[in-house]
Amino acid sequence: MASLAHLGTLLLGGALQILGFGRWMVAPAAWLAPVFLLHYAREAPLGGLVVLWLVLALAAGASNRGVIPLKGLGYGGVVAGIAAAMTVPFLMDRLFAAQPGGVWSTLVFPVTWTAVGFLTARFNPFGTWGMLAYTQHGIGPLMQLASVTGIWGIDFLITWFAAVANWAWDLHFDWSLIQNGVAFYGAVLGLVLVGGGLRLALAPHRATVRVAGLAWPEGVPESGEYERVLAAVFRQAIDDQVRESMARLQEVFFERTLREARAGAQIILWSEASVLVLKEEEEALIERARSLARANNVYLLMGLAVLSPGANRPLENKAVFVSSAGEVMASYNKTMAVPGLERQLMTPGTGRIPVVETPYGRVASPICFDLDFPHLVRQVGVAGADLLLVPAADWAAITHLHQAMAEFRAVENGTAMVRVTRSGGSGAVDPYGRRCAFLDSYTTEDAVLVANVPARAGSRTMYTRVGDLFAWLCVFGVAVLVVRAVAGILG
Repeated sequence: MASLAHLGTLLLGGALQILGFGRWMVAPAAWLAPVFLLHYAREAPLGGLVVLWLVLALAAGASNRGVIPLKGLGYGGVVAGIAAAMTVPFLMDRLFAAQPGGVWSTLVFPVTWTAVGFLTARFNPFGTWGMLAYTQHGIGPLMQLASVTGIWGIDFLITWFAAVANWAWDLHFDWSLIQNGVAFYGAVLGLVLVGGGLRLALAPHRATVRVAGLAWPEGVPESGEYERVLAAVFRQAIDDQVRESMARLQEVFFERTLREARAGAQIILWSEASVLVLKEEEEALIERARSLARANNVYLLMGLAVLSPGANRPLENKAVFVSSAGEVMASYNKTMAVPGLERQLMTPGTGRIPVVETPYGRVASPICFDLDFPHLVRQVGVAGADLLLVPAADWAAITHLHQAMAEFRAVENGTAMVRVTRSGGSGAVDPYGRRCAFLDSYTTEDAVLVANVPARAGSRTMYTRVGDLFAWLCVFGVAVLVVRAVAGILG
């Protein structure tokens, strides 16, 4: 009966895990899944951790189908790696905290979880995909913790809850034994939520700037047309039809830009690589944009795919920012290429994200996948940015997920943000992660996001000052545990 109970605990935890990060993000499931998985890991034989890894792999496979753009063995390999990283904190807890002890023993699991998540995100090509904190999107007071510790403090709180719950479970929920530990955790969680609530309540009101974000309208480009043009350019097979497709896409965006400027937009943003242009024609296209911006007194950020047929890396994924006076204020090449075809073809940027002064505050423009790397984006917070203008490109399965992930960068760095995807979910938030607007391009024809976002609203957060210090402290804590264990074996 005991083994069946343990198996039931494992399956319940696995089912809840499916509702964690991925296609279905249910905030309470992210808190509850580790409770049951950790209980199984403590009660099962040591070899049961292999079964735990398998369940975690199955859960990750189910929840990330379509989210991770891979198939077959490639998809299976990534899912297996995710599950392996997730299993490490359970192993550490089993080795160092499985026997009921003081409340301090509950720190082993969250410290290890946070350290593993941080190191994995920092040194793997997919960044922070899969982090627990993103499942808490929309819970405003909790999201504010990201302005202090980054997303790592939220991951820590969630997994610490699991450890405290299991500590109490191991002590048969005897209140006389667990009251101090439960009160301690409750006080920390309460302090975070109250502090976050106060941060939201005391947020100053600011004047706003009207921003229009242009995604791909329905039918432009035609199905498969964008990919055909790219393929032709990379094959150096540029004919009149290819040039016509590129010119038509450019014309659509210039016409829509003019329309939004006349409608009152003060800043206009194109989605990522929305417009294709040959390298030798880039200067002429930018000159046209300069004339339009100057004539209509509007700031324009263009998401361009600049193509150089025959080059070793023929794609420049660029954000070019033009002032209302017609000056090119910044030109930035995307730093982080998505693993796969983009990484093979794209000329990466220098990693320096320009921050420029405008009447609406200091503006920076990282591009899409850049935002999945908090340490990269932090530089704009350090530089005092007020507004992030983010060209992006997604796909249907991540329409809501990727926008939610990106909004944590605004909270971390104390900046407003407008992020526009050429297909997928676009949104605008204030520096506290509160949404000003949202657009699902799959449910609209014209696909224009219009938002009034706070101007000059940036504020230096604790995260911009100390960065990932909290996460590094967790790494240090794991290192101490391992060193002590090795010393005990040798000594």
